[in-house]
Order: sequence, then C-alpha cells, then structure tokens
Amino acid sequence: MQLERALDSYLRHVTIERGLSAHTVSAYRRDLGGYLEWLSAEGVADTAEVTPAIVGRFIAERAGAEPPPAASSLARLQSSVRGWHRFLTREGIEDDDPSGRLRPPKAPRRLPKALTIDQVERLLSAPSPEEPLGIRDRALLELLYATGARVSEAVGLDVDDLAHGDVLRLRGKGSKERIVPIGSYARTAVDAYLTRVRPQLAAAGRSSARLFLGARGAPLSRQSAWLIIRSAAERAQITAEVSPHTLRHSFATHLLQGGADVRVVQELLGHASVATTQIYTHVSVDTLRDIYATSHPRAR
Repeated sequence: MQLERALDSYLRHVTIERGLSAHTVSAYRRDLGGYLEWLSAEGVADTAEVTPAIVGRFIAERAGAEPPPAASSLARLQSSVRGWHRFLTREGIEDDDPSGRLRPPKAPRRLPKALTIDQVERLLSAPSPEEPLGIRDRALLELLYATGARVSEAVGLDVDDLAHGDVLRLRGKGSKERIVPIGSYARTAVDAYLTRVRPQLAAAGRSSARLFLGARGAPLSRQSAWLIIRSAAERAQITAEVSPHTLRHSFATHLLQGGADVRVVQELLGHASVATTQIYTHVSVDTLRDIYATSHPRAR
C-alpha cells in the first residue's frame, strides 16, 4: 500500500476504533510523518518494500542523532513505528511485520516530582484574589490539586460537569469518564470564579460550555493553563521545577502519605492499571524510611 494511504488508515483506526485522544493521535502523526519522510528519502514508496533492515537503520540513525534523543522519546518513536506495522499486518495489508525485532530502549525509572504541602499552599495562594483572572487561576489550581486531574482534563471540563455537588466528572484518556470528589477549598474557589468572574469572561466571547475561559471568552487552552501554573510557581518563589503534572503528582503522593490505599488512588487518577499508580508508593516509602531513621532507637 502507498505510504500516505497506509498512514491515513492507521490514524483513522486509532481515532475511531481505539478512541485515542487527539493529543495521542497527533503524537502518532508527528512520529510516523517523520518516518515516512525518511522512507521516501530512502526510495521506499510502498509499505511492501519496508524490510527489517530498513526499520533498524531508521531507528539507529535516530538514536545516533545529535543531540541524542531522550530514551523516552526514542521509545515512543519505536512504539509508533511498531504499532503502525503491526496494524498493517493484522489488517492483511502486508504479510510480514518488519518491525517485529525492535526492542525499545529501557527508559530510566524516574520518580514523580511532588511538592511539599507547604509549597502547594504557597502555589495555591499565589494568584491575586483582587483580580478577576487571579480568581480564575486560583480556582484552576485548587481544582487540579483537589482532584488530581490532568491539565487537559481540567481545561476540557464543562460547567455541567460540576452539577453533582461535591463530586466532579472528568474525561480522561480514550474518553473514559470517572467521578472524583472535590474538596471544600476547591469548591469554594470554583464557586467564587463561577459567580464573580466567568459571566464577565463569557460575555467577552462566543457562548461556550467550558468551565475555564480565557480573557477573551474562549475556552482556556492547555498552554495557557501551563503558563498559569508557571506564573504561580514564580510568584510563590518555588525553585523546584513545576510542570503541568506537578499538582497531579503532589495529589497522589500526599494521599498515599496520608494513608490512602493505592487502589483508591488508582481510581482517582484514572489509571488503567495499578502498576502505573505504584510508582508513587516509592515516594511514600522514602518518607517512611526518613521517619524510621529519625525515630527508631536502633535505626542507625
């Protein structure tokens, strides 16, 4: 099959049949687009012409690039290439999978970076309560920490998703929905935003059901949410690196440190497997080790 047609078929498959998010599909399109460009430059015009040697050479060239790619980026690229070729084989478009021998590099295991409770409180208090956008920003930050929502999930919320009192409906990866509690601090901050600020923002733009709006009334983007988080971290004088996932990591870590069961945290985070959630237990183990070392008379 012609390369572009094969790619289009695969992207339709992951979008419609597998229900992957637009962000994930975009990543596949970007990775495989670069792969197809490389294949075309090598004189390959049809998927039937791709051999294991060709796939191996492509990955070797990418791995040897300067500056060298991160292990996680190379692993994602290999996963994209393998997924595409497996799809072509499974659908009967090709007889053999030329990527079958690929083995992704082992990414270093990195523990999530979590803020301390004091740092979180400083971060949440950073937006100005006197400014309309400060009230909105406080509501967003409080909600992220109270629910463990991904930034994409938070900016994708509609006002109606809050219609259940002390719980919130989130739409995660693959359009899977989950219900999570929302604490009193976050609910108070969101209610203040809804009554005092959102009507003004909504009047500045076209009608939108989205909960969080920008200064011109359009739905708040993930990029804008990231800038809000970074700005709050700067105002709070937090020197640790703060990423869009920092409040989510802190949410999970603080729950486990407080005695929450890992399977409950799994449900709240929307992880398909408890194995994904268990990485946070290592953070709690570090805390337990410190407490043991300072408290037990024969620990040292």
